Amino acid sequence: MGSLTFKQGIHPEYNKELSNTKAFQKAKRPEQVIISLQQHIGAPCQPLVKKGDHVDMGEKIADSDSFVSAPIHASVSGTVKEIKTIQTPIGKSSQGIVIDADEEDTLAKGIASPGSLSDLSPDDIKKIIREAGIVGMGGAMFPTHVKLSIPEGKEVDHLILNGAECEPYLTVDHRMMIERPNDIIYGTKLLMKAISVSKAIIGIEENKPDAIKIMKKATANEDGIEIKELETKYPQGGEKMLIKALLDRTVPAGGLPLDIGVVVNNITTAVAVSDAVKKGVPLIERSVSVTGSGVNNPINLIYRIGTTIDKLIEEAGGLTEDASKVILGGPMTGFAQPSLDIATVKGTSGVLVLSKDEVADFNPQPCIKCARCVDVCPQYLMPVNLSKYAAKEMFDELEDYQVLNCIECGSCSFICPAKRPLMQYIKVGKNEVIAKKRNKS
Repeated sequence: MGSLTFKQGIHPEYNKELSNTKAFQKAKRPEQVIISLQQHIGAPCQPLVKKGDHVDMGEKIADSDSFVSAPIHASVSGTVKEIKTIQTPIGKSSQGIVIDADEEDTLAKGIASPGSLSDLSPDDIKKIIREAGIVGMGGAMFPTHVKLSIPEGKEVDHLILNGAECEPYLTVDHRMMIERPNDIIYGTKLLMKAISVSKAIIGIEENKPDAIKIMKKATANEDGIEIKELETKYPQGGEKMLIKALLDRTVPAGGLPLDIGVVVNNITTAVAVSDAVKKGVPLIERSVSVTGSGVNNPINLIYRIGTTIDKLIEEAGGLTEDASKVILGGPMTGFAQPSLDIATVKGTSGVLVLSKDEVADFNPQPCIKCARCVDVCPQYLMPVNLSKYAAKEMFDELEDYQVLNCIECGSCSFICPAKRPLMQYIKVGKNEVIAKKRNKS
């Protein structure tokens, strides 16, 4: 049987060779971190500290009473300099806690393993994940304990781990599978126990043969955990595409994976879960690819959350003379940054710097009705119509044409020969539809 996949999609240049052989290095401790209180989808946290307080590394510094939220911890030991309004990587404003780091890296009291897989209950595991502040680390930043809380009346029979890493340039999940396979397996078992399933599938794109080999070896004697190869195609890492490829199940329009018995998590999230149980360490650092032709030495790093972009670029040898554009995330779904002093968050898996030659100026031309955007849309939508309705603020029509099923993968914009910013129009329109529905409720 060949590699598994879904219908439609695109094949961009992947450019992963820039960093896929670069083993993780530990980034230098920053002199200061700026930790946003909006680190995830859901309610922002409220600060538990004030200016002048001393904090230890791993100490909880913000939390929320909302279910769809996750606490935030200090990534360094030091002194709270101020709490102020900051700009997040997605261009929104948030409150942020600024901490001047000391040189001690003093670990907060009480950080220790809370138990092991065999003696923790499903509720214990979900509570540990919540208190560790773990969110989806593939970029979605959905609080993980919420994803693992199966509503009454729903039944789940499979856990899927996303090892596809289909975004061009990014290689942190790839390196994680090569360097920490046993922690991925341990985290997988914890996640399986948390949702009471006996079957897990780890899907990996076939352009990572070394990772596939290592993960197959690591799971050779594990009951219920399978490694399956996926065709290299974007957006293979979308959870709806993963489920279709691996289980041939379709998430209903407006539905969630758990509506068809599946929970999807990311490879790096599983490692964070493993660390929270094995070591008692909350989510205070994560992995990132700092890559692209606009940096001198593309690299994979483990960095403290709240480190600013410029410090990570320094670790990659600095900007090249022709560096032109900095994107947080991958080129398909990431966000261009107006400044290098913006701080990273739990979902920052990539710092991509493109050179001047790669950032072409273009003028969008009128649609030529070629329908190529329709041919590639993995959700079987009509991006050309959706973008027109969004531009004309025809929100009722947008909803009728299922705009809420758009996963914002950007395949339509990529393929458009007229260079129309289809996904960007759709995204703005989708946000307006969501806001209108929220105001009605």
